[in-house]
Order: sequence, then C-alpha cells, then structure tokens
Amino acid sequence: MPESTGKRKRGVPRGNQNARKHGYYSRVLDEAEQLDFELATRVEGLDDEIALLRTKIISVLRHSPERMDLIMQATNTLARLVRTRYNISKEDKKSLKEAVGNVLRDIALPLGISIGSFIDK
Repeated sequence: MPESTGKRKRGVPRGNQNARKHGYYSRVLDEAEQLDFELATRVEGLDDEIALLRTKIISVLRHSPERMDLIMQATNTLARLVRTRYNISKEDKKSLKEAVGNVLRDIALPLGISIGSFIDK
C-alpha cells in the first residue's frame, strides 16, 4: 500500500451540495419551493425557519386555498417567529398581525383567493 505524503483534509470537499440536495428540507419542498427557500435563506438562525414557513404558506395558498385552518395556524406561527426574531413588544403585536394580514392579501388576491373574513379574527 503506497503511503500518502500529504495530510487529507477533513470534512466534505469544497462545493459539495449533498446536504442541499438530500437534506431535510429537500424532502418537504418541491423543486420550485427549494429554489425559493434557497434564495430566502442567505442568513442563519430563525430566519431559515421564517423563510421556510413563508414558502410553505405560499404553497398552501396556491395548492390548497380551502385549508384556511392550516393557513391561519401557519401565519400565527410566522407571527410568533417574527416577534421572537425581532424582539417585537406586545404593543407592536397588533401592527405585526396587520402586516401579516396585508402580506397574505397581497399573495392571495393575485391567486384569486378570498381570505378577508379569516384575517380579521
């Protein structure tokens, strides 16, 4: 067996994309969602989870707009994550809820989805 004169570097080779192609999120996102998620995750921490949740909310709005229970649960979770991430006070909670509602309207209306009565809750 020939001896190696140089030390082997530890870890994966530079540029390896296996984790991105075969990781956890690749199993729950379709190809378009993976691209959206990849673009949305240029930062670390809760931002990854916020980006993933935003991507999934858009997906549910497109593919299952009748699942208002799921959409509302996801938007409430999104609001909690954003509040935690940016240390939003309880006084600002109402403004955050309105902002999330506005974003939902901006996404849903072009898709022809009516969500007005659910946002006012």
